[in-house]
Amino acid sequence: MSYLEHFKLKEQPFRLTPDPAFVYWSKQHSRAKAYMESTIWLADGFVVITGDIGSGKTTLLQSFIEELDDRVVCAVVTQTQLTATEFLQATLTEFGFRPFEKHKVELLDMLNMFLIEQYANDKKVLLIVDEAQNLSLKVLEEIRMLSNIETHKEKVLRIILAGQPELREKLDSPKLKQLTQRVRLRFHLGALDRQDMRRYINHRLRVAGAASKELIAADALDAIFRYTGGIPRLINTLCDTALLCAFADNKPHATLDDVMAAVAELDWDEHESNTGVFQQLQQMASRRPGTESHVMRIEVRANGETESIRTFPPGRIIVGRSPDNEIYVKSKFVSRHHMQLICDAEGCVVEDLNSTNGVFIGEAQVKKRELSSGDVITLGVHELVYTNIAMGAHQRTAEEMDFEDTVDDVRPVVGEAPSRGN
Repeated sequence: MSYLEHFKLKEQPFRLTPDPAFVYWSKQHSRAKAYMESTIWLADGFVVITGDIGSGKTTLLQSFIEELDDRVVCAVVTQTQLTATEFLQATLTEFGFRPFEKHKVELLDMLNMFLIEQYANDKKVLLIVDEAQNLSLKVLEEIRMLSNIETHKEKVLRIILAGQPELREKLDSPKLKQLTQRVRLRFHLGALDRQDMRRYINHRLRVAGAASKELIAADALDAIFRYTGGIPRLINTLCDTALLCAFADNKPHATLDDVMAAVAELDWDEHESNTGVFQQLQQMASRRPGTESHVMRIEVRANGETESIRTFPPGRIIVGRSPDNEIYVKSKFVSRHHMQLICDAEGCVVEDLNSTNGVFIGEAQVKKRELSSGDVITLGVHELVYTNIAMGAHQRTAEEMDFEDTVDDVRPVVGEAPSRGN
């Protein structure tokens, strides 16, 4: 009897090869995908996705690519230890050209003409670079130059860079300041927490055809988390090995003993995230100057009644109907990722993310606009009141501070208000 027959599975649940069918949409994986989707909505889309080794970046990319429609022309470059000329050749090859034995100026002209031609045919062109942490500074600068190719109306090349955490460090180099300014969204894909790890394991078992999610005993999950740190690739390796141990002993499911036997066979120590060092680093990062200073206050109202009040630090806040947003507005009039707020100590800009029903300030529909303190943003039947609280611009009352203390610990779920007149 084979491994699959023994456990009554249709396919191997914890194989290491990326398979979009097995993607588990944790909150952070959903957010990363939403950021990648924004490259299609936004004319100057440029997104950077980073994550630890084994965090699921490649599987996420494959799932995203599979869902692209015919209006998107996509090139995926995975070999990244290249010179600037070789990178241009690799990109053009992915777009269907044979660009070899060409000088760099000829390659740039070919790419420029291709982009303009696709724009004229109402096509969106997307370049995805995986393992981008291996790109040299010269190639990254070349990518910045490519991102500037535009018609008289808009830029014509959308870009996603995906890579390991070293990519973040590289992009923070003073030499790449101009490139960093071009990036619209940055997201780091971390490890799964205990709850998401359990759901991840059950999801993969279900997709593989398991009749019961108890193929791995519940009391073994803590040990799996302890030795994998919630990293999907490590979870796959340990779970697969534990099931093999159970299969060898003719057991109906993997027990804690099987997990510990697998740990011994793999010669693993507890994951670094559980040794205390990781927590200490997180605590040090949270104490960096300025990490706790908030610059804006958002009051969410429906039919004149306040439903939540929150304050936010500098950065990007996504508003929409999907629960993975920073501000979750549960309403049929609001798109999944409806709009974004980009704020710093100087002020805030609101931008429509290609929503169905639009973003309004007063009677005017806006695509992108700088906000003034007190502006009221209308999304269907909901209103978001923006207040600039940077540098003492807004003195909160004791009542407001008490309310914020109550709601800041949890993400607000804003209920759908009844339609006016019904």
